[in-house]
Amino acid sequence: MTKPQLKPANPNFSSGPCAKRPGYDASKLDLSTLGRSHRSAVGKAALQQAIEQTKQVLQLPADYRVGIVPASDTGAMEMVMWSMLGERPVDVFAWESFGKEWLTDVTKQLKIESNTYTADYGQLPDLSQANPDNDLIFTWNGTTSGVCVPNADFISDDRNGLSICDATSAVFAMEMPWEKLDVITFSWQKVLGGEGAHGVVILSPKAVARLESYTPSWPLPKIFRLAKGGQLIEGIFKGATINTPSMLCVADAIDAMSWVESLGGAPGSIAKSKQNLAAVEQFVAANDWIDFLAETAETRSNTSVCLKLDATAEQVKALVKLLADEGVAYDIGAYRDAPAGLRIWCGATVEESDLQAMLPWLAWGYQQVTAA
Repeated sequence: MTKPQLKPANPNFSSGPCAKRPGYDASKLDLSTLGRSHRSAVGKAALQQAIEQTKQVLQLPADYRVGIVPASDTGAMEMVMWSMLGERPVDVFAWESFGKEWLTDVTKQLKIESNTYTADYGQLPDLSQANPDNDLIFTWNGTTSGVCVPNADFISDDRNGLSICDATSAVFAMEMPWEKLDVITFSWQKVLGGEGAHGVVILSPKAVARLESYTPSWPLPKIFRLAKGGQLIEGIFKGATINTPSMLCVADAIDAMSWVESLGGAPGSIAKSKQNLAAVEQFVAANDWIDFLAETAETRSNTSVCLKLDATAEQVKALVKLLADEGVAYDIGAYRDAPAGLRIWCGATVEESDLQAMLPWLAWGYQQVTAA
């Protein structure tokens, strides 16, 4: 096979932190908040803008609250679990690395009465086992497996428990039925291509009611507290963050959401991500040595696209290194706990033209390492 000549304009295909938006220019960010207190009027205004833009771009229900919290999506999920769980049993569905971390929190750390439903990489557990009387924890999209839920039909409209969704590689890239979700967490570093270190938590009125009516039996560190004295800490959802945020990260997130607005909002970024997946699907259909890790088309992620190859783990590792050395694809190796393979980010900040330029290199590189 002839070595390709055309290279991607942007070879960044990492699944977190993800590629910056097309045309990104750090010098164009509004940096008026730098060097100022996040409690100052200008600091609070920027944080409030990020919150309001999130509501607007995602078209959240008017009575849902948005808060910016520490420690990325992991921090947001930990905060939610330690603050809200324990009132009733929990159904935990896990089919990849991060979902299994939440399972560990529930069963080994909090030690709450729970039901566990797991599946191997590439598969989904039996979602129909969700009990509407129990709390429910699941990831919408398995970032390390490339497997997502096809819909939220398994969540009862008449549930008594809370549905808690880790949606970090789904929000802004997949349709989210908000009325089915009581708690949603994500981080800017995924689909928005933002910076790390901060998480976002979205609460329905039902989730707020839980926080105001239930106090866990275990002590809560300050960084996890969403309520005080039986009342929601409203300031968190109005720009008064729990601890000091990076105002540079906030400015970066505002820039990213403004870009999504230029695409027509979330529907535009969703369509862009789906178009990227379609480019990979065409490539996979044309090559019998590569396939999706997800076992069914309806559960295929359109962000963290995970692929398995007809190759040894050593050959896959050599392929990842070869493409990085050639400057055509960075950080595309599978997650460390996942089966050997590739993980190519196809979120909205990735241009289809860059994928189309990279894929011939993938075929050429595969030939090189397997022939060797």
